[in-house]
Amino acid sequence: MLTLQSVTYAHPNKDVLFSDLTITINKQDKIALVGNNGAGKSTLLNIMAGNLHPLSGTVTASSTPYYVPQIFGQYNHLSIAEALKVDKKLSALHAIMEGDVSPGLYDDLNDDWGIEERCQAALMHWDLAGIDLQQPLQQLSGGQKTKVFLAGIDIHQPEIVLMDEPSNHLDASSRAILYDYIQFAKQTLVVVSHDRVLLQLLNTVCELSKNGITTYGGNYTFYQSQKAIAAEALENDVRSAEKAFRKAKETEREAMERQAKLDARGKKKQEKAGLPTISMNTFRNSAEKSTARMKGVHADKIDNIRQDLQDLRKELPALDTMKMGFDQSQLHKGKILFHATNINFTYNAGKVWKQDLSFILKSGQRVAIKGNNGSGKTTLIKVLLGQLAPTSGQLTRAAFSAIYIDQDYALINNSLTVYQQAQQFNPGALQEHEIKTKLTRFLFLQPDWDKPCSALSGGEKMRLVLCCLTINNKALDMIILDEPTNNLDIQNIEILTAAINEYEGTLIVVSHDQQFLADVGIEEEILL
Repeated sequence: MLTLQSVTYAHPNKDVLFSDLTITINKQDKIALVGNNGAGKSTLLNIMAGNLHPLSGTVTASSTPYYVPQIFGQYNHLSIAEALKVDKKLSALHAIMEGDVSPGLYDDLNDDWGIEERCQAALMHWDLAGIDLQQPLQQLSGGQKTKVFLAGIDIHQPEIVLMDEPSNHLDASSRAILYDYIQFAKQTLVVVSHDRVLLQLLNTVCELSKNGITTYGGNYTFYQSQKAIAAEALENDVRSAEKAFRKAKETEREAMERQAKLDARGKKKQEKAGLPTISMNTFRNSAEKSTARMKGVHADKIDNIRQDLQDLRKELPALDTMKMGFDQSQLHKGKILFHATNINFTYNAGKVWKQDLSFILKSGQRVAIKGNNGSGKTTLIKVLLGQLAPTSGQLTRAAFSAIYIDQDYALINNSLTVYQQAQQFNPGALQEHEIKTKLTRFLFLQPDWDKPCSALSGGEKMRLVLCCLTINNKALDMIILDEPTNNLDIQNIEILTAAINEYEGTLIVVSHDQQFLADVGIEEEILL
């Protein structure tokens, strides 16, 4: 069991990230922890793991949780054995086997005589057979590092497992192993993920937001249905508030017109009666006060409705405001862009692809490039972009414009501010206020304009790239996306999906995210 009671966490600068969170996770629960970028999911997971301490509140666990991190930089100076916290046991085992009978070695080993075999079996299970436990972690790829920490689950057999975006760097075969583990695991699981296939395997969804933590007693499909019901109710509330606002303005106008007529009629009566000037002034002052009181009553009512409407609109999803504004490709659909016949590329280690590649790419196609880590996907992208020429085979390449959006969003210059970055893509046609209007539509409000791009999250960088392409307003014949969903939360994946589905040119996607590939209408694949 894992319990959080009234947990509040504040950044070192005293800004509160979340407050008064209370949740109880029971034995063998499988929890999906979801929420937008910046909500504090990874922070909350680290608090559960004991890596961070809350400002207030308590965290209690029936046993020490095992934590699979999303970011590995802090472990790069360690060996694999050290990162897995088995180095002392392995050293003790080897020393004892060599004849050293020091009591401290037996204490370190703690009767775990099968530790080495268990490590090797765990690494083999996660497709890391033959890897040296003394190898520095920094020599491994992102996917291999993830699998090392996943192998630690098999090694330590914890009761509680916490995982932060575990499928991020995994290829299709490794994801299949992960999905299989999650489906049949007997441990208590808390998983932060945007992988919608993985989320379906978890039986409870907990959403972290500015309003706290909300539990939905079902898998991700159930959560989506509940969110859809809430979204529809919110839209109805917005429409009702808009109607009430219009009605209040109309009522105010009618009341003021009616009062003006009454005042004019009363004035005429007073003039006909020949009242003295002092009486006329008294009447006029009384009429003005009455009008002012009426105007104040209506103004207060309208201001209250306006504020309610603004608050409701802030809760609406942002998808509708983000429209890709660049010109569509002028190439006719079906025009042959690439015709590759038995192509390959050779590095010092030999050919990149075991089998030569032959394929045709036509304008308007939506194609996925698939393959395990190390299968040569990046090399093929460089060939498609014209940055590399095949060392064998024949390739015919037509003239066209293309943009490559990698998972690190290298189009973004981290030394610039958000506004300066947007200005880099302005061909001179837009004025400052127009650029800032477009930034606002992509959720970059005034406080964000001077923020350095280096401080942006993956989702924010993706939105800034889309905004920059809109500002540039340049016809693109091809967009190439390389693992576009790796660093995005679900809201930003939906934003990217909506933007890409507006695009009518050629789309090439490298991704292990099957749901995303389906959502953007991938029709064909090149399998490496």
